[in-house]
Amino acid sequence: MSHLARREFLGALAATAAAPVLARGAATRTRLPIAFSTLGCPAWDWGKILEQAETLGFAAIELRGLQGEMDLPRCPEFQPGHLKETRDQLAARGLKVSDLGSSAAMHEAEPAARAKHLDEGRRFIDLAHELGAPYVRVFPNSFIAGEEHRVTIERIAAGLRTLGEHARGSGVSVIMESHGDFTRSADILDVLTAASSPNVGFLWDAHHTAVAGHEAPADTFRVLGSFVRHTHLKDSRPEKDDVRYVLTGTGTVPVEDTVKALVAGGYKGYYCFEWEKKWHPEIEEPEVAFPHYAKTMRGYLAAAGVKP
Repeated sequence: MSHLARREFLGALAATAAAPVLARGAATRTRLPIAFSTLGCPAWDWGKILEQAETLGFAAIELRGLQGEMDLPRCPEFQPGHLKETRDQLAARGLKVSDLGSSAAMHEAEPAARAKHLDEGRRFIDLAHELGAPYVRVFPNSFIAGEEHRVTIERIAAGLRTLGEHARGSGVSVIMESHGDFTRSADILDVLTAASSPNVGFLWDAHHTAVAGHEAPADTFRVLGSFVRHTHLKDSRPEKDDVRYVLTGTGTVPVEDTVKALVAGGYKGYYCFEWEKKWHPEIEEPEVAFPHYAKTMRGYLAAAGVKP
C-alpha cells in the first residue's frame, strides 16, 4: 500500500470509528474560535486540559508539549494504541486540535542537525494526520553569522518545501512561525515566496512582529495576510532589557488591534493564546491566565463583530 493510500485508509477508518462520538459532540454549544497552547499549562495532565478547555469555552487546543514531554509522538496519549481514545475524548467535548507545535528549525545547515529537524517535522506531520489536526508549526529560525541572508532564506524555504511535500495528501499543512530572527514582514515574505508550496503557510505570532519587528498589526497583515493560517496572541510590557508577559489587555502589545486586523481581513482560523508558562514559570498560573484570556477575547471579538 502506498504512503498516500495508507493515509487515506487510516483517515477513513478514524472517521468511521469516531462517528458516534462526533454525533454527541455536535450537540456542544457553539463557541468562539479561541484556542490555547499547552505551553501555558505544563503541569496539567490530558484530562485536565480537556476539562478546562471545555469549561472555559475554548474551541480548540494547540498541542505544544504535555507534562514536560515536548516530543509529542512520544506521549502515551498519542501512541498508536491510544489515538482512537484520544480522538474520542476530544470529540466528546466538542474540541479540535488546532495544530501541533514542533521544535523543528529550518535554518540548520549542518547535515546531521538538519536531518534531525526534518525528521521531527515529518513525525509531527504524521501525528497531525492521525489526530485530524490541520497544521504543524515549525521555526525559520535564525540568520547564520557570516552567511548571506538570501542563502539562509533559501535553505529555510527548501526545508519548508521538503516538509510540504511530505504532507501532500495528508490534510496537513506546515506553518512557519514569526520567530527568532524572522519577525519582520519583509523577511518572512521572502521565505514564504521562495517556498512557494500549497502545503506551506504562516503562523502569525503577533507579539513577535509587534515587539521585536516593531510593526503595527495592520501593516503586518497587509503584507502577510494571505499566508496566515493560525495565530499566537499574548501581551507583555517592557521590563529592563526584555519583556514580562502579562495578562491579555494589561500590557503594551496591541492585541485588540491584531484581532481587528484579522477579522477585517477575513481570517477564519483560531485566535490562540500562547502563554509561555513552560519557559517563564514566574508568570501567572494557567488557572488565572486562561479564563482571563477567554473573557478578554470574547470582548475583542464581539467588538469586531464576531459572534459564536
